[in-house]
Amino acid sequence: MHTTLAALVLRTLLTLNGPPRRDERGDVPGWVMVTVMTIGLAIAIFTFAEEPLKGLLSAAFNQVK
Repeated sequence: MHTTLAALVLRTLLTLNGPPRRDERGDVPGWVMVTVMTIGLAIAIFTFAEEPLKGLLSAAFNQVK
């Protein structure tokens, strides 16, 4: 079987670049889940730490005055 130079170059380039990529626009349901979980975590932490955080922020602002 006779292989042309163009076919050999094309096969070499495809081998070097790896397999063809799939569409990489992102995993929307995954990102939505990560975003919702992050918001939930922030709300949970803020619920328990609201008063201490307010105290720390007030103390920091009072030292700046």
